[in-house]
Amino acid sequence: MSDETAAKVRAALPRGFVDRGAADIAGAEAMMAKIRAVYELYGFEAVETPFVEYTEALGKFLPDLDRPNEGVFSFQDDDEQWLSLRYDLTAPLARYFAEHYERLPKPYRSYRTGWVFRNEKPGPGRFRQFMQFDADTVGAASPAADAEICMMAADCLEALGVKRGDYVIKVNSRKVLDGVMEAIGLGGSENAGRRLIVLRAIDKLDRLGPEGVRALLGVGRKDESGDFTKGAGLGPDAIHIVANLLLRPQVKGYSRNLGDSKRPIADMAAVSPPPGVDGETWLDNFGTLAHWISAIGATAGGASALAELQEIVSICEAAGYGSKRIVIDPSVVRGLEYYTGPVFEAELTFEVTGDDGKPIRFGSVGGGGRYDGLVARFRSEPVPATGFSIGVSRLMAALRAIKSPIVAEAARPGPVIVVVLDRDRMADYQRLTAALRGAGIAAEMYLGAAGLNAQLKYADRRGSLCAVIQGSNERDAAGGPQVVIRDLTLGAELARASKDRADYLELRQKAQFAVAEAELAAAVAQVLARGRD
Repeated sequence: MSDETAAKVRAALPRGFVDRGAADIAGAEAMMAKIRAVYELYGFEAVETPFVEYTEALGKFLPDLDRPNEGVFSFQDDDEQWLSLRYDLTAPLARYFAEHYERLPKPYRSYRTGWVFRNEKPGPGRFRQFMQFDADTVGAASPAADAEICMMAADCLEALGVKRGDYVIKVNSRKVLDGVMEAIGLGGSENAGRRLIVLRAIDKLDRLGPEGVRALLGVGRKDESGDFTKGAGLGPDAIHIVANLLLRPQVKGYSRNLGDSKRPIADMAAVSPPPGVDGETWLDNFGTLAHWISAIGATAGGASALAELQEIVSICEAAGYGSKRIVIDPSVVRGLEYYTGPVFEAELTFEVTGDDGKPIRFGSVGGGGRYDGLVARFRSEPVPATGFSIGVSRLMAALRAIKSPIVAEAARPGPVIVVVLDRDRMADYQRLTAALRGAGIAAEMYLGAAGLNAQLKYADRRGSLCAVIQGSNERDAAGGPQVVIRDLTLGAELARASKDRADYLELRQKAQFAVAEAELAAAVAQVLARGRD
C-alpha cells in the first residue's frame, strides 16, 4: 500500500446519524411551517436556545433511561466546567425561564425546534441526533393548560393532513399510576425501586402484550432467546388490580342515547355496544374514569389524578374535542423519572403496506406531559409546567407514507440551467443567468467542463424543468441575439412518445424553441409554470 493510499480518510458517517438531502429538508420545513402556524394560533411564541448547556443545568437524568447520566455527549471546557449537548428541548427551556424569570410573562408560552442529541447505542429507528418541535406552558398549574396542549396536538396532526380517525391523542396521568401503586401496597419511598420495575413492565405492553407484562409483574419472564428478566415479584391480587386497570384496553367507558346531550356527540367515537346493550353507544372518557374510581379513588394520588383528568376532559369537550380525538388511556406510561401529572401521547392509528408487503403502523409521533419539578431545580419555589414534543423525523416518514401533499409538494424543482457552449464567452452566459435571477427565477450557469449532452443530463439530475442554450448561431442571429429554451419535462415526454402521436409536432415545438434575448425571462417563466401544473 502506498503512502498516498494509506493517508486517505475513510468517507463514512458515524453510527446513529443521518445525512439529509434537499427533498428531506424541504419536506421538513413545509411540515414545521404548518406546526408553527398552529402553535402561534394558540398564542405560543418562538424562542431558541443553544445546542450546548452546562451539564448541571441539563440535570443528571433523561426520560426513560436506566442510566441517565450516561445518555449525553459531554466535554470539559478550558475553565474545567462540564458542558453537554442538549438531549431534549425542555431542560434548556427550564434553564432559560429560570434565568430570565423576572422579565418573562407568566404563564410563559413558547415553542422551540431544533436538533437534540442522545449518547445511546443506535439501532433501527433509534438515532443519536434527531429533531424535535416542542411547545410548553410554564407557570400554569391548571389542568386547562394540559387540555390546551392535547387540543393543540390534535390540531397539528389535522393541519398536516392526518384525517380524523387516523390518529388519537392518548391521555393518562402519572398520578393514576401512583394511585395504582398505592392500591397494591407499593406507596412510600421505601418501595421506589419496585415501583419503577412495575411501571417499566407496564410500559412494555405494546411490545410484550398483557401476558408478557403479567409475567414481569410476577416472578419474571424468559424471552425467545432464553434470557430471563427478573420480575417485580407481585402477588396474584396485586397483579389482578394492575391488569384490571392498565392492561385491558378494551375496558373503556361507553354511553348510550346522548342525542339530547350538550356533549360533542359528532366528535365522539362510536363503538359496538357490549352484549345485552341496545342502541347507539359512544366511547366515553368520563365512563373510563368512573371505572377507575372504584379501584384507586380512595388513594390520595388516585383521587387527585382523577379530578385533574375529569377537568381536562370537560374542557376538551366544551371546545368540541371528543373521544374521536382525545382519549383517556391507561396504557400511556411516559417519563417515569420526569413527569409529575398528566401525560400525553399522539398516536397514528392507520396502517400502510411496507416494501415487503407487511403492514406498518407508525404508532407514537409525539408526546409530553406535566413536569412541575424541572424548573424548580433552579428556584426556591415550585414552578408548574406542561408541554408537548413532536418527533419531526418519525412524523415526516408517516406523512410520506400517506402521500401528504404538504410533504410531496414541498420538493422544489432545480434551477434553470444556462448551458455553456463557448468557454471564451462566460461573461455572456453570466449575463443571461443574471437576467433570470433579476426576474426572480432561480438560475445557475454551468461551471463544469462537460459538453452539451452531459450538461443536459446534469440539469436532469438537478431536477431542473428548463435549460437555456446559446451558441454562436443564436448569438449572431439576423434579427438580433437569441436563446434556445429547452423544456426538459416535455423533452422527456417526447423521448417516450411515438412519432405517430397526433400532437407530436406540437409538443416538439413547445419542447424546444428560440426567442429573442429580451424575451428570455418571460419565456422561461411560461415553461416553468407549465412544468409545475
